[in-house]
Amino acid sequence: MFYWRDLADVPDGFGPSVLTIGNFDGVHRGHQVVLEQLVSAASERNAAAVVISFDPHPAQVHRPDSAPELIMGLQDRTETLGDTGIDALLMMHYTLELAALTPEEFVRSVLVEGLRAKAVVIGHDVRFGRANSGDLSTMQSLGEQLGFDVIVIDDYGSSLRTSTTAAGERRCSSTWVREALEAGDVSTATRILGRPHRMRGEVVHGAARGRALGFPTANLASASTGYVPADGVYAGWLIDSSQVRWPAAISVGSNPTFDGLSRQVEAHVIDRPLEEIDVFDLYGQTVVVEFVRRLRGMVAYRGPEALVEQMRLDVDQTRKVLSTEQRAYG
Repeated sequence: MFYWRDLADVPDGFGPSVLTIGNFDGVHRGHQVVLEQLVSAASERNAAAVVISFDPHPAQVHRPDSAPELIMGLQDRTETLGDTGIDALLMMHYTLELAALTPEEFVRSVLVEGLRAKAVVIGHDVRFGRANSGDLSTMQSLGEQLGFDVIVIDDYGSSLRTSTTAAGERRCSSTWVREALEAGDVSTATRILGRPHRMRGEVVHGAARGRALGFPTANLASASTGYVPADGVYAGWLIDSSQVRWPAAISVGSNPTFDGLSRQVEAHVIDRPLEEIDVFDLYGQTVVVEFVRRLRGMVAYRGPEALVEQMRLDVDQTRKVLSTEQRAYG
């Protein structure tokens, strides 16, 4: 996949292309439906499948005090988009100057002159250009004027049952993913995303309480990317810089047993003796933590002994959950 951070990086003569535009935060199953249709339409037209996205998120520029927390960081968004089969990704730096372009200026300079668009894949609710003044009819009019097709996706995404018991369905969306993570419901987040939610960050030194209790942890730096789910203990995976996947019990919270104040994400690798893997060897590495299932909420225990007993139970339950997942997904 070609990856460009600026329109000027696109090689002269690139194209023709079939493209779509969006933030694609989470690259959830709804996004994946759009991208599948993009790749199919590009193949039919013997053109390159191109995604135009933005960094930072437009909301972080226009309303930084109320912008939603991002589901995934830039590296994970880029890699996940690349896994969908697209040919190129233009990750445009979003600025007020870019936002000031009229719909025609944006389409003409980026889509037509920059990427030689043969077709554009969009939904009925598309908005683009200065003050979001461009809509579907605007794009269709510009397509007729500038010589590209507009492929409208009737259901811009995919829907899922809201729960295993509820009869109603809800359209997959980044908002729904955030709601699920805010509630600690990483199982629902997995259903919407089509894969476990993940965070990525550098392993840093913590208070070393886990090691003293016999449960050493890899602590993620506060600058880690990815939406932090609700406080609690989760079964999941730690993926090290060599792409080795380790089963892990993951704690999110402020360590209330020890009157902690700041929220931390820390992963205890299970079923590996310290002589084989010492998690402190991970210091300085950038690792990925994947959340599979929430085991319990965060609780303050009456002293270290009670906490250790609960941590043993957490490890046992983590082992069972991940064993079941491996049998289900191979």
